[in-house]
Amino acid sequence: MSTEWTVLPERYDTPDATALRVDYYYDVASRYYRRPIRAEEIDEGILNDRLERLSPPTGEFVVGHKGGKPAACGGVLMLDGERAELTRVFVRHAFRGTGGAALLMDALETAAVGLGARHMVLNTRLDLVEARALYVRSGYREIPAYCEGPYMEIWYGKELRTDDRATDGTAR
Repeated sequence: MSTEWTVLPERYDTPDATALRVDYYYDVASRYYRRPIRAEEIDEGILNDRLERLSPPTGEFVVGHKGGKPAACGGVLMLDGERAELTRVFVRHAFRGTGGAALLMDALETAAVGLGARHMVLNTRLDLVEARALYVRSGYREIPAYCEGPYMEIWYGKELRTDDRATDGTAR
């Protein structure tokens, strides 16, 4: 079996994408509530997450596979004519440190550029330290709040390069 990463657009509701979203919710919600999240809470979160917007022309969802196994996901949502928001970025714990996070970020930025974005923004929580480190490594810098909500504690932004984006979604 190949140990190569592939990161490509995929519907948010495929079996692989759904399993990754369940793991994402389990990880972030369990940290927030400081207890294991219950299955019904995950189901409610997924049911109400409005990810149907993560389809062109308003957004895109991508899934990363390593060696054929679903390992990472994320989405971009157009906020206006030039600004996209990064959302649901997640790499399964077993696949962290294998190079997929950088590929995932590149694929998400490429998707945003393809939708017309020139700027990417995101919000996250302070306790999601791995995600925050990934964003900073990827060139994101802290910005003033552009939205508000119960799970938003820090905001990041980045100007997107609109040239020389890879489109094949593969790397070793």
